[in-house]
Amino acid sequence: MHVLERGNIYFFYRPRVGKETARGFADVQRLYMVLSPRGNKSYRLIIIGEKRLPAVTREGDRISWGFVDVVASRAEELEDELDPETYTTKTRGERQRPAARPAGEGVYAIVRHVDHTHLAYALELPPKPGEVQRVLNIGEEGSYIISVKNPDTPSPPGMGLDEARRATFPKDLEERFRGRRFIPVDPPDFLNYEGAEILLIGASQDVYEELGLRLNRQRETEATAEIFRDLRIEKSLHPITPLFKGTWA
Repeated sequence: MHVLERGNIYFFYRPRVGKETARGFADVQRLYMVLSPRGNKSYRLIIIGEKRLPAVTREGDRISWGFVDVVASRAEELEDELDPETYTTKTRGERQRPAARPAGEGVYAIVRHVDHTHLAYALELPPKPGEVQRVLNIGEEGSYIISVKNPDTPSPPGMGLDEARRATFPKDLEERFRGRRFIPVDPPDFLNYEGAEILLIGASQDVYEELGLRLNRQRETEATAEIFRDLRIEKSLHPITPLFKGTWA
């Protein structure tokens, strides 16, 4: 096992348009995962296609597709996607897109393990996962096999971006595919390109037992939470009860 990258990880969900609050999975429009690598001032906003993380137990779907939607050097550049928005449609008039709600904060590592890579994380907030985290499969910790898709190959049915939205990798990264559809995320630089498509496969809910990796999570409070200092999330715009109490908002 070799650690390729460490950093902070954040989860957000957005209620459906027209919903002031979410009451369950049916009310969720989108699930986001944000990776903030340590020692590299960048932020990757990843959209999880199935709107929940893969299961890391035998119960539930253990596979999920996602893609890198935004790569930014400043946290403020993520606001357009996470903040509320009012827009006008021809048929329904003015519509309100609700703000994304923070649903988790923790630490993560991307590691090379034998012939594949894992994304492993451990939550720091909420102190105890609640209903929101249970429904979205955001466990107290988890490990996923993570692969990046070759943008020049067809996508599996029901997955994948349109060709125009797929990532364009530099030559040194492109050459690593060698015609394969999916390869390990090694180096993690693959995730620095908008439109990069990933596949997550649930592997284990015990990171240390599976990988021998300690993630060294810290005790966080509302006063010390990195989600406000690192991502500059405004509490006035983003309901924070899912982050601290695990309840829907």
